Amino acid sequence: MSLDLAAAARSLLFVPAARPQRFAKAAASGADMVIVDLEDAVPPERKAAARGDTVDWLTGDGRAAVRVNPADSEHHAEDVAALVGLPGLTAVVLPMADSVRALTELWERLGPGVALIAQIETAAGLVRAVDIAGAPGVVRLAFGHLDFAVDIDASPEPESMAWARSSLVVASRAAGLAGPVDSVTTDLDDERATRRDAGCARSLGFTGKLCIHPRQVAAVNEAMSPTAEQIAWAERVLATGRGGAVRVGGQMVDAPVVARAERIMARARSTR
Repeated sequence: MSLDLAAAARSLLFVPAARPQRFAKAAASGADMVIVDLEDAVPPERKAAARGDTVDWLTGDGRAAVRVNPADSEHHAEDVAALVGLPGLTAVVLPMADSVRALTELWERLGPGVALIAQIETAAGLVRAVDIAGAPGVVRLAFGHLDFAVDIDASPEPESMAWARSSLVVASRAAGLAGPVDSVTTDLDDERATRRDAGCARSLGFTGKLCIHPRQVAAVNEAMSPTAEQIAWAERVLATGRGGAVRVGGQMVDAPVVARAERIMARARSTR
């Protein structure tokens, strides 16, 4: 179940592990998946306390993924040890993922029932993305464009990040994974910015997006789901377009168009 959820989630909402009072609110936000963040959202002096609060919640009624600290961090081993066997753990996000070995060790430690999401945030991670996508337990790639831009000394603007984003889509497909998860939109007050970014990501082949505030969730879910117009088009195509090249609504429909219509309908069913 957790493997399917991690692969299909459209909206993945971060909640700081140092703010346990926000856990329940995040869970009630409508996000497909909540990610309790032990990494960037928690200062070093609060790591231990935040880890304890996370364990308490996932031992009780809480259900969420957890972003641990990177594999080369001094906090990583303690994060992983604390998560083993937690009943509410749905997935683990590994930031700065650039090593198949690190992911394999993480999977072996957590067990096969816990999905892994590898967050690509460096040039090294990007050039190894196909191998990382095929590592044991990995069900999804995610992009971290802010750290990636720092790593390659580039602007984090969409134009500068387009090739990296498309590369992750291709790597995911080559490894047989669902479309990757796009990075965050930092503008918290402009829903149009979230909707625009999510729509652009979907057009590239992403099927999910990281959120940093509950108000972003609805826009992401909508952008990552087929529209009513797309569903109606797909239904028309599938009703008349399975017998070779035919004409539907003034357009030629052949096998690739039918395949696209079938994929739209599959996504529509999975988001209902």
